Amino acid sequence: MRQDPTPPTRHLRVHEDRGHTVLELRGEIDIATAAEIAPLLDRLTGRPGVRLVLDLRPVEFFDCSGLRLVHRARGRLLERGGRLHLVCTHPLTLRVFRVTGLTRLLPPHPTLESVINESDGSGKPR
Repeated sequence: MRQDPTPPTRHLRVHEDRGHTVLELRGEIDIATAAEIAPLLDRLTGRPGVRLVLDLRPVEFFDCSGLRLVHRARGRLLERGGRLHLVCTHPLTLRVFRVTGLTRLLPPHPTLESVINESDGSGKPR
């Protein structure tokens, strides 16, 4: 795994894993955190063909500001031939995704490994 030059903050960490850029969000994702994360997310989603994974497992609170970030990132990636995957296990965050219908557009995975296996197409670890 290669570490991204972007310094981690208390709300996010970025790293590469087998051809995927992983953005691990932490803590509370609200309007203040979204303002901190948005410029980096826009930079990452502005490149063509990016395979981005949003790992929300360490998230404790997720509101509509977080939903806007995810929806915007998905749209930007699709426009540029990229792909967005979601890793999420927190019941309340999953509920927000289900209630808003975002799980139909972006089905959540329980682990980063499951995303990598699905993207690989083999269904087996690489």
